[in-house]
Amino acid sequence: MLEKMRSRLQAAVEGSAGGVVTTPMTLEDYLALNGPAPAQQVAYGAAPSQFAQLFLPVGAGPFPLVVLIHGGCWTQAFGGITQMRSMAGSLVEQGIAVWNVEYRRYDEEGGGYPGMYQDVATALDLLRTLAPQHQLDLARVVLVGHSAGGHLAQWAASRARLPRSSPLYVADPLPVPVVISLGGLADLRHEEALIKTSCERDMVQLAGVASAARPDIFSDTSPAEMLPAGIRTVLIHGELDTVSPPRVGQDYARRAQAAGDAAQLLVLPGASHYDEVAATSPSWTIVSAQIRQALGLAQ
Repeated sequence: MLEKMRSRLQAAVEGSAGGVVTTPMTLEDYLALNGPAPAQQVAYGAAPSQFAQLFLPVGAGPFPLVVLIHGGCWTQAFGGITQMRSMAGSLVEQGIAVWNVEYRRYDEEGGGYPGMYQDVATALDLLRTLAPQHQLDLARVVLVGHSAGGHLAQWAASRARLPRSSPLYVADPLPVPVVISLGGLADLRHEEALIKTSCERDMVQLAGVASAARPDIFSDTSPAEMLPAGIRTVLIHGELDTVSPPRVGQDYARRAQAAGDAAQLLVLPGASHYDEVAATSPSWTIVSAQIRQALGLAQ
């Protein structure tokens, strides 16, 4: 899989517009990303991957909050929570608290459907308990997910639309008005072929199996099936992203807009699938500005 992703990225670089060779981040660059240690690590379950990391700015709150959900093709093979510390470090320096979520992926015991989704939901709703103690302003929250984490972030922000019959349904999910999806793969039904070629994932690994009680496996797993969600979605894709190219974001934005939701696509010039999450990348200026705007902070 690593070689396949490398070859796709190299092809994109060599075929960039006008023949200009760019230097987008590679998978190896992404895997080397790191950042400061969290102020606290909080378990929300007994499994090794059921935890989240809290990053707190210096000074007194209440602090606006970014919830980070890492990607990695829904598998343990491509890192995840450690790489998101690059973004967390920059955000904390800007006075923004960060909740960096780990979860059970499809290849971990209890992961996949429904456990992976329940993990993200539990970690998000736990913020109601943590907010008073850590001066977190839950009126100013934005969900930011990368790749597979973009799917899960968009899903988490749309949970109010879950059918009551779903095992993922909860009566009062934490409301999040804006989600920023970085190279997300959120339309499981229409992007099934891309997800297979980009990530080598089968839908049964992500969405479970159909049953009489749940005949449509996408009804409670694909955010595109939960529109309109009453949220604003910002879809950010690298110009040279071959894992989740800009066309994916454009298609989702059109579908969301047609359903009545606010959605927009932003394309990062000369960027790959990995520049989106690196505070050291030129793309971070664009990404961080969108995060600040979503939180109502000065640009």
